[in-house]
Amino acid sequence: MFNEMYDGDEVRPEYRIVADWLAANGPDALNEKREEAEALFKRIGITFAVYGEGGDPERLIPFDMVPRIFGADEWERIEAGSIQRTRALNAFLTDVYNDREIIKAGIVPAEMVDQNEAYEPVMKGFTPPGGIFSHICGVDLVRTAPDEAFVLEDNCRTPSGISYVLENREVMSRMFPELFRSGRVRPVDHYGDMLAEAMASVAPPMCEDEPTMAIMTPGHFNSAYYEHTFLADLMGVELVEGQDLFVEGDRLYMRTVYGPKRIDVLYRRIDDAFLDPKVFNPESMLGVPGIIDAYKAGGVTIVNAPGSGVADDKAIYTYVPEMVEFYLGEKAILPNVPTWRCGREDELKYVLENLGDLVAKEVHGSGGYGMLIGPKATAQEIEDYRKRIEADPAGFIAQPTLALSTSPVLVEQGLAPRHVDLRPFVISGTETRLIPGGLTRVALKEGSLVVNSSQGGGVKDTWVLNAGGV
Repeated sequence: MFNEMYDGDEVRPEYRIVADWLAANGPDALNEKREEAEALFKRIGITFAVYGEGGDPERLIPFDMVPRIFGADEWERIEAGSIQRTRALNAFLTDVYNDREIIKAGIVPAEMVDQNEAYEPVMKGFTPPGGIFSHICGVDLVRTAPDEAFVLEDNCRTPSGISYVLENREVMSRMFPELFRSGRVRPVDHYGDMLAEAMASVAPPMCEDEPTMAIMTPGHFNSAYYEHTFLADLMGVELVEGQDLFVEGDRLYMRTVYGPKRIDVLYRRIDDAFLDPKVFNPESMLGVPGIIDAYKAGGVTIVNAPGSGVADDKAIYTYVPEMVEFYLGEKAILPNVPTWRCGREDELKYVLENLGDLVAKEVHGSGGYGMLIGPKATAQEIEDYRKRIEADPAGFIAQPTLALSTSPVLVEQGLAPRHVDLRPFVISGTETRLIPGGLTRVALKEGSLVVNSSQGGGVKDTWVLNAGGV
């Protein structure tokens, strides 16, 4: 498998900055830095939540001190491919809620859209400002070679993790100021400005002045509440809950001690089902009655739009390269992982015959749950999963077990390779762009392929070097 730090016994050019620091300071100094960083994380209180395991669900996410590093050329391809993919996904979302040209062309089956639990019929015939449904899209990538990267999945609804990206960088810049003073590592601290500019650019038609923006959270019991508060502070906007908001005259307002204040652009971090009890779940106490009517009337813009989730379904994912060609007239820069759709009889037969060699996933699964890693599963686990697939073939996909790249992590014995993935966060407004970096998740358990923090994974700072910075 591809080791991102070493080419045989030689340090790859991108990681020379780390190797030189270790040669000058030694592993003991790195351990001391780790202890300082852990104390800083505890003081800041960067947490995520794991429910269903008993005890206090709030935990500090494991952080590894060795950065993951990309050269300028390596990043250029990831950046271009992520932007291309996000543009195609937004074109697909606008299309399936309006003219449905990709369905008429016979590329995506109608039932895969209409029967998708994330498809929201209330959005039919509606085009959001700028034609953007997914304003913040997380593209999950894995590498298998220096010049080979695959997309694992897309996150078009409410992708989380950007707070870790920015806080990781803040901590690392305090721990290793000398490495950042050189200017070799590209900064990421302009994310808040980039997001604010994008949100302002999609202000609703009724907005005549400078748009007022806010972030909507389900509340402090949500697993990503830290991130919601972080983003609100970063952007200098209000953090609101459903009970703080009301709709009147197709406009959205926030209750304040000084009276109602209009909200023009709302970045919601709440699931569709709870957003508007008049349209979705009537028992929701978290949403705002009438917000969908106000949205469709042009009184407010919702970031990300309801119904965006139809584009990140794991079965729809298999069609994204074809979307790129259909909507953009281009070949996909970043390919998908080869995928078998169990809803197709011939592909189901192959999957069932080779289940022990494949990774099988629920179409609507997330967080690393509900999946089978065949080569690491017991015979009984494989048989149990086989029965689940047979009971609902269309609810599953399968993929080969890729030889995922590794990045070094700090362990008691020194540095050791562990599997990693990457989530760049693509922002769409007047332009589609991203910061030079992303969320690197790492499987801290030796040999593990599961990087999710809820299942023992951790995070790293992701460095992108300037051209000539290697």
